[in-house]
Amino acid sequence: MSGFAQEMLALVERVFESLSPPPVRALHLPPKFTPGSKDGEFCALELADGSIGLSYALLTGAQEALASQRSLLDVAGMPALELARRYGSERALPRALGLAAINALSQHLFRRAGYPLATTANSLGLLDPKPGEVVGMVGLFPPLTRRILAAGASLVVVELDPSLVGEREGYRVTLDHRELRRCDKVLSTTTLMLNDTLDEVIAACAHARALVLVGPGGGCLPDPLFARGVSALGGTAIVDRDGFVGALTRGEAWGAHARKYMIARDAYPGVDALLERARAGGAVGPQPSR
Repeated sequence: MSGFAQEMLALVERVFESLSPPPVRALHLPPKFTPGSKDGEFCALELADGSIGLSYALLTGAQEALASQRSLLDVAGMPALELARRYGSERALPRALGLAAINALSQHLFRRAGYPLATTANSLGLLDPKPGEVVGMVGLFPPLTRRILAAGASLVVVELDPSLVGEREGYRVTLDHRELRRCDKVLSTTTLMLNDTLDEVIAACAHARALVLVGPGGGCLPDPLFARGVSALGGTAIVDRDGFVGALTRGEAWGAHARKYMIARDAYPGVDALLERARAGGAVGPQPSR
């Protein structure tokens, strides 16, 4: 188990030792997993109160397990913390389901504490690329590459897929995460939390002024990420449960039933403040600034 996984699980255990979380209601899967399509790459774990956590389900080994180890998917009625502990597994599918449960529990806490998640339509988040800067991208986000280059910044993309390596129009794709050492700002997929590369990528970004993680799988409590130097965490909140579940399970686009949000480190009150608000019944005052 990675150090990050240990810290995240310890945090979730601590938070919910005094808050009784609802059990798992259901695991929702698309009818067919489709690489390269957001709508066909993620599973959704729903708690009995309607809180939903997403997780990338196409890591090496996970897709095969989805077909051959159906018993792992029989999670309805399971205590949410029990499922969350699978995040510490060395196997891809249990780890993905564990992160989905962690994300669902985190969304439950946000709702219970009345914590407002700041809506954003800008996946570049707080990166704000400038002319002359070197921007790193961990995971290829084709729509965003054009915006970064149009801002006058240079771009280097770090990928795990060897088939993507090479020179592109205006930027280069590499497998070497050490290239991030020369980047001023870095945008990364949240899949780092599943593929055991989080700590090494963050270490390579030590000189970056901003490090932003974004993706549907980023619905967790951000505290362990912020402690490691991440500037902001972008996730996805489900706002129309019935519409989302119906679209996902039919293999249709589900973005209209969700909204992207961004939690910035400097504006985040911290998990202890959220826990206090949840215990008090969700009363929320003005957000503190740091």
